[in-house]
Amino acid sequence: MIRFLLHACCAPCGIAVIDELKSQYDLTVFFYNNNIYPEEEYLKRKKYVVQICDEWLIPMIDFDYNQTDWREAVQGLENEPEGGARCSKCFRLRLETTARYAKENNFDIFCTTLTSGRNKKAEVINPIGVEVGLKYGVMFFETDWKKAGRQQKARKMVEERGIYRQNYCGCRFSHNNLII
Repeated sequence: MIRFLLHACCAPCGIAVIDELKSQYDLTVFFYNNNIYPEEEYLKRKKYVVQICDEWLIPMIDFDYNQTDWREAVQGLENEPEGGARCSKCFRLRLETTARYAKENNFDIFCTTLTSGRNKKAEVINPIGVEVGLKYGVMFFETDWKKAGRQQKARKMVEERGIYRQNYCGCRFSHNNLII
């Protein structure tokens, strides 16, 4: 069976994707989201990804939480708007780390749940994934996880399980701009 490494940003974005892929591939979930601020938020999001993986017996890699790497990657882009150049740098950091891990651990394909997010653009994320996949010699599974009813399915699954749904993207800048 094809070994598939799926970068998951959070449970609401990941649940329908994991459900779809788990019967088609030898799936492993990769949790690498050092952009998430504060750490308590990171731990809360991780908790629900772990819960899903445990429920469905999906292996999960909990990669290092290292805000320093993320801050260095987005340095100079602090004043960028949400969805701008800072976000692209953040996507690249996480996708490149995922691709490198996939190569080093003999995965055939990698992907991300980032395109599930209602404000995340597949036309921005997928080219980055393809590029880093070529760099590391691992195929990137290019898709927009919002399509084909997946977003609605995910929303229903999250609600049924009482999974925490965050109200901001994750980084300190989106947190600081949060309007409650």
